[in-house]
Amino acid sequence: MLTRKQHELLMFIHERIKETGVSPSFDEMKEALDLASKSGIHRLITALEERGFLRRLPHRARALEVTRLPEQATAAAPARGRAPFQPQVIEGARKLPSAPASDAANDVRELPLLGKIAAGTPIAAIQHERERLPVPEALLGAGEHYLLEISGDSMIDAGILDGDMVIIRKADTASSGEIVVALVEGEEATLKRLRRKGASIALEPANPRYETRIFGPDQVEVQGKLVGLFRRYH
Repeated sequence: MLTRKQHELLMFIHERIKETGVSPSFDEMKEALDLASKSGIHRLITALEERGFLRRLPHRARALEVTRLPEQATAAAPARGRAPFQPQVIEGARKLPSAPASDAANDVRELPLLGKIAAGTPIAAIQHERERLPVPEALLGAGEHYLLEISGDSMIDAGILDGDMVIIRKADTASSGEIVVALVEGEEATLKRLRRKGASIALEPANPRYETRIFGPDQVEVQGKLVGLFRRYH
């Protein structure tokens, strides 16, 4: 069993080698996992070696080899400098799964689908309820929830794709680093990672093609936090 940080580092190294053919530098790993020093990376790499997930290749710079992946390795690697979101994904058909009538009350909860939300340039604010869809209770927990359909690709490095249906827990506050539904200047809704930078609020994408947008504290209203998603196929 790997710790969260061990898993994040292993997946980051795996994805970087797959993309570039070269393992990331210690500085890149430190930035990706948002660690204060390289010593933490050394400890994580040593632990992954001891558990048989990594191997250092002798006489080569930046030489790490991923020897195996954990069984649960389905989430995207963390984007550089951003805390990772590991979405709970249910892959299914065009319609969300429903439970038998006798079990529905215990196994699923019907949530309102409120329309589309941008994972890119913000679009119009969240619309009124379009329909209600059953969602497994295992994805929810306490609190009030709703569904939104993703439009755009600015959160792909967090494992959130165009057309995904995200599960949002209603909230009006969020910690720095959480992925939220943000209402910008009372008119535009977007799904982004929230960062607090002094008195300002940054809305970060998870795609290097998009820029982080900075707002004053009175320009952004948190409307919910991301807790999971459905991936649907037509």
